Amino acid sequence: MTSRRLLPLLAFSAGAPLCDAFAALPRLARAAADVSGPAARARARTSLASSAPADEATEAEISSLLRPSYDIEPIPLRIGHGFDIHRMVPLSEAGQPVVIGGVTIEHEDQKWTDKEGTYTGEPGAIYKTQLGVIAHSDGDVVYHSLVDAIFGALTLPDIGQVFQDTDPRWKGCDSSKFMEHAYDVMKFYGYKIGNIDVTLILERPKVAGFKPGMKENIVRLLHTTEGRVNIKARTHERVDSVGELRSLSCHVVVTLEKVVGGDES
Repeated sequence: MTSRRLLPLLAFSAGAPLCDAFAALPRLARAAADVSGPAARARARTSLASSAPADEATEAEISSLLRPSYDIEPIPLRIGHGFDIHRMVPLSEAGQPVVIGGVTIEHEDQKWTDKEGTYTGEPGAIYKTQLGVIAHSDGDVVYHSLVDAIFGALTLPDIGQVFQDTDPRWKGCDSSKFMEHAYDVMKFYGYKIGNIDVTLILERPKVAGFKPGMKENIVRLLHTTEGRVNIKARTHERVDSVGELRSLSCHVVVTLEKVVGGDES
């Protein structure tokens, strides 16, 4: 049985929006992990936890999901897969833009299929509009798929269990915070990124010019290198909701390497 206690990563000041305070926490976890020796790490975790005001119910709820009763065995290589899909609608309805890999996708008006006839009065007609994403957080399919892949590789629950989309604490949350959390969980269990392969699927808008920014964000948030991250994008050949610009989706495959001798390079 796993006896280690995962550092409370979700501590936040009383009355502050949970997602806003989330940003300051990863450096605490990394500080604890950087201390050499299990006894020293335990002391650091205790010290850091006591120095940061925490919502105990939130910490217990989330971190208990990430501390399974079984051992996460220190095998040399782990593989995870993540998938996410979100609806795309006119920006006025979504209330937030299309954000992919931490990049806001600026675009010209697109030919969106008005399946219900809400905007055109004719079901199935084409409506030219700016697009946004319907989501509880910011709807970043790349970041959500990556977090799911990392958790999956570690045999942990999926992102939907850890950060439920019905929970008001995560409303409008910047998904980079979920990525930082996933990195700290990965590091806590002694792993680093082996490589990442992203397949983004959307008909429009075109994203080729945005991929370098997405890659840069992933490299920075997961503390890895450009040679370990690949991003591909393809259309859905105008098939189904993705082809009608009513949704976008993403698949991610990730490998995690066991850190040996404290070397995370």
